[in-house]
Amino acid sequence: MPSHVLPVLFAVLIGLSLSFHVYQNFRYSYWHITFFMFYGGVIFMTGWVFRAVSANHQQNLGFYIAQIVLILCGPPVYAAAEYNILGRLMHYLPMHAPLNPSRVFFFFIYLGALVETMTGVGAGQLAGGDLKSPRHRIGGTLIAVALVLQAAVEVTFMAFVTLIYYRAHKARMLSKNVRTICIMLYCTSSLILLRCIFRAVEAFESYGASCDSYNCGTIANNEWYLYAFESAPMVVYTFYLNVIHPGRFLPIEHRRYLDLDGTTERMGPGWIDERSKWKTFLDPFDVKNAIRGRSEHVQFWKRPGEWPVCEDGSFALGTATNIGKSSKLGRQRNARRGEAELAA
Repeated sequence: MPSHVLPVLFAVLIGLSLSFHVYQNFRYSYWHITFFMFYGGVIFMTGWVFRAVSANHQQNLGFYIAQIVLILCGPPVYAAAEYNILGRLMHYLPMHAPLNPSRVFFFFIYLGALVETMTGVGAGQLAGGDLKSPRHRIGGTLIAVALVLQAAVEVTFMAFVTLIYYRAHKARMLSKNVRTICIMLYCTSSLILLRCIFRAVEAFESYGASCDSYNCGTIANNEWYLYAFESAPMVVYTFYLNVIHPGRFLPIEHRRYLDLDGTTERMGPGWIDERSKWKTFLDPFDVKNAIRGRSEHVQFWKRPGEWPVCEDGSFALGTATNIGKSSKLGRQRNARRGEAELAA
């Protein structure tokens, strides 16, 4: 018998963390960076609500399909928040970025969208098919492949974080805020990876075996695996990002970067890639020029005297904050727009 209490408990916990994320996104003006924590939280929480309802209405196929699809689709959306945070970190440390920071999200989201599509389609096929039907087997296969792909994406993501950490450490630019963000990304990505491994093992065990029950295999027959390796890691993930919210450690301005001294922050021009936009999407790593031993992005950080020092403190020293930045930046944009209109 499925638990009637635990789905409600996890739905409440996720909803509580979701409420904190809404508050923090407004407080730090960080919606454009951590929006996916809100979106993923809504999906994941709704999945556990449907699981709680399904536990009391076990003959209702609609509730059963909804809880499977939403619970499976929530974590990949959560993971998208990591990609945005990594992109913001690369904007902050452009000299250590292995690719255009503005393309980090798109690089991972291409793969993430494929994972999400395969997961959603596979879950729908799995839940709506008869036990021994081709539809059921196809659904299980799609989910298993999607989970392996997501695990590969997370390993790649962790390699990127490791590369930035190593480069910053070697250049003596590993400030406290950079170290905190890197450790946070290591931990959250590890939680996603743990969940992927669990789901992949479950998928290959359940859908690759011949049995006469939907609950095929040790994992599927023991509900506590689901709560230990799916629910708990994701709850820790979302609350961890409440505690170590990137809005406390990284600026909202993408042009703001850490100078080579590791403490001063300057307002630069932002990443300038002299290639056409379509080339930056097709080749975010600029492999063509890397092979030739040259680069087409402007290394503006080598000319620090051209860029003004940020006068509101330094995130590296813990003296700057994003609180109240949204209204201030809005006034600055309006002022620049007014000056442009007067000049015209």
